[in-house]
Amino acid sequence: MQNEWILDVLVDLQAFARQNGLFALADQLDDTRLLAALELARDSEGTQADDRRPLVPAGQLSGGVGRRI
Repeated sequence: MQNEWILDVLVDLQAFARQNGLFALADQLDDTRLLAALELARDSEGTQADDRRPLVPAGQLSGGVGRRI
């Protein structure tokens, strides 16, 4: 995967968030990292751009983080 560097960036951002008490952001970045890994894996399988659909609906991984109440 030539775009694997993005996973390292997300790990660094997550570490920064945890070290600075931004725990909701750190949790969201964990979900983002998972989604990025899934999409990179799907792209490496040669999926055509027209066949791409969201792997997970927005907000489903975070357990409601960022949801308005």
